[in-house]
Amino acid sequence: MSTFMAKASNVERQWYVIDAEGEVLGRLASKIALILRGKHKPTFTPHVDTGDYVIVINADKMVLTGKKLDDKVYRHHTGYPGGLKETSYRVLMARKPEFVLKEAVRGMLPKGPLGYAELKKLHVYRGAEHEHQAQKPVAFDLKTLNK
Repeated sequence: MSTFMAKASNVERQWYVIDAEGEVLGRLASKIALILRGKHKPTFTPHVDTGDYVIVINADKMVLTGKKLDDKVYRHHTGYPGGLKETSYRVLMARKPEFVLKEAVRGMLPKGPLGYAELKKLHVYRGAEHEHQAQKPVAFDLKTLNK
């Protein structure tokens, strides 16, 4: 008996819509990363992009537990001397909650070409509207991924 290895040309992809309203950021990000990688499928192959497309709506209604809104800080460097910039998550959630979720998911995906390709299948929107109606996305119940 041989081990099944999926081929990129044979992967069937599904479009899913996830409502982020009231969801905790980290727990939501880990479930999204699982779907993007394809680990929820029996045909999962580690070196092949077997994941599905994910559309996240209501990203502005996600929650962070505890004092993370004030204590957690996003840092990036401009590349210039003294160019370290810091922004609290309270400010980030108000300005661009899409970026907050995408960064959380990016940190949970593999680094390298495979992870970058998987991240491109994530589409995050601030409100309840999205522009992917033509793909006929299916609502995804996050409770099915509880392990």
